[in-house]
Amino acid sequence: MNHLYAIVDIETTGGQLASGSITEIAILIHDGQQVVQRYETLIRPFYSIPRFISVLTGIDDEMVKNSPTFETVAEEIYELLKDKIFVAHNVNFDYSFLKHHLNACGYNFNAPKLCTVRLSRKIFPGLRSYSLGNICAYLNIDIANRHRAGGDADATAVLFQMLLDHDTEQVVAKQLKRNSGEQYLPPNLPKAALDQLPQQPGVYFFHDQKGKVIYIGKAVNIQKRVKSHFTGNKITRQRQDFLRDIHDISFECYPTELMALVAEAVAIKKSWPKYNRALKGHEPKYGLFSYLDQNDFNRLIIGKYNKSMVPLRSFHDLHGARMFMHQLTETYDLCPELCKIGDCPVCKAEPDSIHKDAEAYNKRVAQALEEDRNAQKSFFIKGKGRQEDEYSLIWVDPGAFYAMGYLPADSSFSTAEEVVPLLQAFEGSLYIVQLLTKYAKEHPKQVIYTDL
Repeated sequence: MNHLYAIVDIETTGGQLASGSITEIAILIHDGQQVVQRYETLIRPFYSIPRFISVLTGIDDEMVKNSPTFETVAEEIYELLKDKIFVAHNVNFDYSFLKHHLNACGYNFNAPKLCTVRLSRKIFPGLRSYSLGNICAYLNIDIANRHRAGGDADATAVLFQMLLDHDTEQVVAKQLKRNSGEQYLPPNLPKAALDQLPQQPGVYFFHDQKGKVIYIGKAVNIQKRVKSHFTGNKITRQRQDFLRDIHDISFECYPTELMALVAEAVAIKKSWPKYNRALKGHEPKYGLFSYLDQNDFNRLIIGKYNKSMVPLRSFHDLHGARMFMHQLTETYDLCPELCKIGDCPVCKAEPDSIHKDAEAYNKRVAQALEEDRNAQKSFFIKGKGRQEDEYSLIWVDPGAFYAMGYLPADSSFSTAEEVVPLLQAFEGSLYIVQLLTKYAKEHPKQVIYTDL
């Protein structure tokens, strides 16, 4: 069966669907042997064209001021694309952008897709780069008017014809199958990397071309969660860069979602991958510190979190830190002025109060800190193991997540000293401790409290 292909390239004001507009489009209709029809036009966008886009493409506001709007040419574009196979270099960007704008004009556009990046990786394997410029240089394809829709579409059409001519393994036919899974994958990710993923809880790692981890995530079902990253038509410049950077996937399985969640947080904290941003907001910003002043008073203060100084307690925000300090001063009759949270009514009313006696006051501070430490009990969370003959164990030390691992199903213990050396120790964080503490409150039957 002969197919008709629509080879497409667009230029835009930027990478985001919500705020981006198309400035130029070229569509070449290819019958499998040659280009049989050509359409190309500048488009007047809804927004001013950013200067850096004009520098890249040569298209500026003056050039498009008399051009049609997309709404004006939407019907013509839809009729050209309808019932064709949509072809582009990094196809998901062009396809999603056009689908969004056609839908906004009332045209329900859907089409099978072929990505010339993915096809090139299969048919011309082993190249250092599959960007349009680099692969055309490798294959001696001339590109006139680079970064213009017409020039890039012409080059893509020549590349596509070469792919068809060298497709001895029926790669195009295989990728067009509805259940192939190829059409929604990032351009540089081999399908084999996705096929290897298990349908189990665990942590997955996206790697760039050099093997560096650029994103870490956790999942109840690793394969299903990873696939969800590649579906949907939300297009932003950040998302496009993210998908383009993915070249491989690795993973680690865990028997429970909780262990996967902890392992994800530990891994992110260790390397802070390029595209992990959410957990960075959970890092502590304030801490409770103590010091002796020149009058030998043990002063408790709230200060900005500093990794070079270990705080007595950590907090996400200043409000939570100050609330804790107010509670501490009220419970143990500490001086708000010495704690730097306000005026002290006791000092004003009683000039000879305990707040003026360093030795007596410091005993109050020591009692407050000791009882606060004791209130933060260490505990274990017991859960499902990797196999039936074992169980998992997570130990939370007062103030810091500490260790995680597995024990034989028939093993028991009475103190932390007996079992902690058998687990793998980790560097914790405030986020992980709060996560585990919350889980322990919600699942008390899994919690084992023990004294060192």
